[in-house]
Amino acid sequence: MTTDCYILGIESSCDDTAAAVINNGVVLSTIVATQKIHEEYGGVVPELASRAHQQNIVPVVHQALRKANIDKKDLKAIAFTRGPGLMGSLLVGTSFSKSFALGLGIPLIDVNHMQAHILAHFIKAEGQEAPNFPFIAMTISGGHTQIVKVTSYFEMEVIGQTIDDAVGEAFDKAAKILGLPYPGGPLVDKYAQQGNPKAFTFPKPKVAPLDFSFSGLKTAVLYFVERETAKNPNFVAENLADICASLQYTIVDYLMDKLKNAVSQTGIKEIAIGGGVSANSGIRRALVDAETKYGWKTHIPKFEYCTDNAAMIAMVGELKYKEKLFATSDVIASARMKF
Repeated sequence: MTTDCYILGIESSCDDTAAAVINNGVVLSTIVATQKIHEEYGGVVPELASRAHQQNIVPVVHQALRKANIDKKDLKAIAFTRGPGLMGSLLVGTSFSKSFALGLGIPLIDVNHMQAHILAHFIKAEGQEAPNFPFIAMTISGGHTQIVKVTSYFEMEVIGQTIDDAVGEAFDKAAKILGLPYPGGPLVDKYAQQGNPKAFTFPKPKVAPLDFSFSGLKTAVLYFVERETAKNPNFVAENLADICASLQYTIVDYLMDKLKNAVSQTGIKEIAIGGGVSANSGIRRALVDAETKYGWKTHIPKFEYCTDNAAMIAMVGELKYKEKLFATSDVIASARMKF
């Protein structure tokens, strides 16, 4: 008979305040309060984000407990995002979690946000099969782009990463150049599905085999748009779907090149992706095709576990709880937390 192991996860690394309850790998509730205020600024404003977290965290946690149909006294531990992320946002989640755990007299567990994106694959969900160790994980989001060799739950090695911008930022900045509102990445994906991916050619940056660079691609898109609109002021409006399709094709092809290099270098053919950009339809299709084309075994997270969420934090919390890997009361948030 399995003993109940209720873990509360709290995520506040950027602009979403999230709380979730997990029990033996099964998510009982996952609540996210999204901050709409940043849309008018075209990006996340750190000070506004931390203020909104302060307003949202108590009601979000309350809803998560209520939806899970448990009392706070049933909790075994509280897991929270220690970093990386925006310092002001992390401080809200860290302070709340420390106080809540202290008040309940239960263990406090600190979680690395990027490791959580990888370990989200171990959440028990219909149609989701956990990867076998070792596997290659590619974490792709607005703030991070990394290739990680995962040997066990807590043994991970970054073997490739971006030398400048993250892939999610490249999508958003390119979208802004095209006149699309923030966040632009999902809109590029939407229009890309209606366009011709071979209509225009964008350069793939040349860096080390497992590393990434996206700053040059953003500049190439800017110069391309400036050049074409000088000839035809309506160029973007008339070719938006084709531009988005071509841009997305270039980025996805670039990501797949790096994964092929990682497989070649490590000999590992089991691949998992995580992070907000893993919701992109192009990369998801490319990974499904890779199973047939290259003989890979690929793991693609459910949409709700792609973007920042507390279920993945709770999942890591449960894994750490079982190993008694607890944080001390003097733990502090870390904006640039490493693996």
